[in-house]
Amino acid sequence: MQKYDKLEKVGEGTYGTVFKARNKDTSEVVALKLVRLDDDDEGVPSSALREICILRELKHPNVVRLYDVVHSENKLTLVFEYCDQDLKKFFDSLNGHIDQQTVRKLMQQLLRGLAFCHAHHVLHRDLKPQNLLINANGSLKLADFGLARAFGIPVRCYSSEVVTLWYRPPDVLYGAKLYNISIDMWSAGCIFAEISNAGRPLFPGADIDDQLKRIFKLLGTPTEETWPGITQLPEYKPLPLYHPSMTFGQVVPNLPAKGKDLLQKLLVSNPIGRIDAEASLRHPYFTDSATY
Repeated sequence: MQKYDKLEKVGEGTYGTVFKARNKDTSEVVALKLVRLDDDDEGVPSSALREICILRELKHPNVVRLYDVVHSENKLTLVFEYCDQDLKKFFDSLNGHIDQQTVRKLMQQLLRGLAFCHAHHVLHRDLKPQNLLINANGSLKLADFGLARAFGIPVRCYSSEVVTLWYRPPDVLYGAKLYNISIDMWSAGCIFAEISNAGRPLFPGADIDDQLKRIFKLLGTPTEETWPGITQLPEYKPLPLYHPSMTFGQVVPNLPAKGKDLLQKLLVSNPIGRIDAEASLRHPYFTDSATY
């Protein structure tokens, strides 16, 4: 750790403090995530181990780079590439206005990072603006892989205690233990709407019931006909039969027609119907630059 000069504290991560620092040898600015290892603890937190293992394998322009891991007796330090801000802080700087070219650029980078993760059998499971970093060049990078999981075949039972409430899909809200890349695609849809609205969250629910009601007021309440097996989910309970009372045009008024079409393909209650990241990148919203 002698080769790093700490410059300033920049925040608290899932399991440690994050500092901005400079590499004395190269003068490169980096981010240091310090993980305290308590004596009474079971060693390194599982979330830190998971992040290290996954990020050692994932090297992509839209995934934050893990440069080094330094282990001492009571401390573990993860050395990351430095990014100036996260997407949440970027929203705060917008004063309620964002141009649609920026929306498209940010969303394309988010989907590229996701497509890469999914192709390498990694679910992020905690996509939200605070976990998306933006560097000085405007490049967006997926970060904070503390809840990420490698997935494979056969499908395993995962925890439903994942994804921050506002970005959690209906299947996981209903306690689904079997899920796949569709969990990240729902979160990406929520973030897409939030970017388009310059930082206004799409479904800011107070609790699980409120979250489901907000979703179904926009999409309509699913039934066994529209979502076979929904009533068998562990925490399913009937909710009022909402018929969509708002259009996507009202919810994301600034998004062009092709953007609204992509958003509707991401925000599908039944996970089987959600578009994946690769297919999203081939959507006319990105490929038809003249009238996106």
